Amino acid sequence: MSTDPYSSLLKHLANCNDSADIAELFRALLTDKEQLEIANRIRIFDALDRGITQREISEQLGVGIATVSRGAKVMQSHDVSALLATHRQDS
Repeated sequence: MSTDPYSSLLKHLANCNDSADIAELFRALLTDKEQLEIANRIRIFDALDRGITQREISEQLGVGIATVSRGAKVMQSHDVSALLATHRQDS
């Protein structure tokens, strides 16, 4: 098989029109803990964007300061504004 499985996943997600199908796929691919970690990463992005300190975020979410720092570093090199807009729209 020459196709990269990660590329196949991305292509499949791009073609999905139903969030329930995506949720089912994520439940199959990710453990509950992994799903929570992804949700926390989005919460970290949101809180950082709102100007909350890393220490406060760490305390609020019950995650280590290193986890929050990694999220902050990711935000410096990746544009997560579209993700945050969707997150805030759904809140």
